[in-house]
Amino acid sequence: MTETTHDPEATRHGPGRILIAVYGVFALAATARAGVQIATKFHEAPIAYILSAVAAVIYCAATYALAKATKVSRKVATVAIAIELTGVLAIGGFSYLAPDDFPDATVWSHFGQGYGFVPVVLPVLGLLWLRRTR
Repeated sequence: MTETTHDPEATRHGPGRILIAVYGVFALAATARAGVQIATKFHEAPIAYILSAVAAVIYCAATYALAKATKVSRKVATVAIAIELTGVLAIGGFSYLAPDDFPDATVWSHFGQGYGFVPVVLPVLGLLWLRRTR
């Protein structure tokens, strides 16, 4: 189908499959990391670990919405990925301004430095893919 036909399933074809896979990996990694951090050392940096959990929820939502590929899920994916981009930029900057609040790395701290800066690039690619496939 062409771009003008508004095929909602376009998000899960071609490069979209790779995007969904990367989001899935980040959903799993962020969920596991947040779970361990909250369960074992929440008292050390509660703000950072709660933000890790929020990131995990957003990655899960984006993964599901991109894979579901309906008109409604495209909107959900767009909102989730926009929140993700805002979060990684805000938390990335805040983690440099208040390093004591981030004694342990989170997915979004330092703009995702601990993850090879993929967390700051991924939402940009996600939004571009959603735009290209609309």
